[in-house]
Amino acid sequence: MNFDADATAVVVVDMQNGFCHPDGSLYAPGSEDALDPCLDLVEQATDAGAAVVFTRDVHPPEQFEDAHYYDEFDRWGEHVIEGSWEAELADPLESEMADLVVEKHTYDAFYQTELEGWLNARGIDDLVICGTLANVCVLETASSAGVRDYRPVLVEDAVGCIEESHREYALEHAAFLFGEVEPTSEIEFA
Repeated sequence: MNFDADATAVVVVDMQNGFCHPDGSLYAPGSEDALDPCLDLVEQATDAGAAVVFTRDVHPPEQFEDAHYYDEFDRWGEHVIEGSWEAELADPLESEMADLVVEKHTYDAFYQTELEGWLNARGIDDLVICGTLANVCVLETASSAGVRDYRPVLVEDAVGCIEESHREYALEHAAFLFGEVEPTSEIEFA
């Protein structure tokens, strides 16, 4: 699958210590396994001149104190607290590798962030999406991209998960409802 580098961004979702490192509070081995494929996509995109976007799930300690219903700390426990080691990008990813680093406070990287405006200002229509967790932030971000008329392509072997069934569900759901799914071996930029 060939992508026009000028109209494409690789979006790397939440590859952070809290999810990818064994000492992270929401560590998932599948997330750690997705690091190298994500890095490969970043390097390939950079070499071709395509944009690279990293998202970081970051929560101020008081974010959910006045929540009516949406409370990730209640559901997942405290995680990726603003300013913590958990909120940092996982090694070997570095913020300098990205054209944009989006800090988000929900599962969806478009919700109350600069992502949509940044993509539109650059004429980007296609999003090659990788990262973690498959059935949470990756799926929510890809779905949000689709309803905004971007072309979301999830990279099946560069998506982390807690359980393999979660990844399978997310990829099948995305392909059925709003996007496409491809392996890294089929992703090329021109």
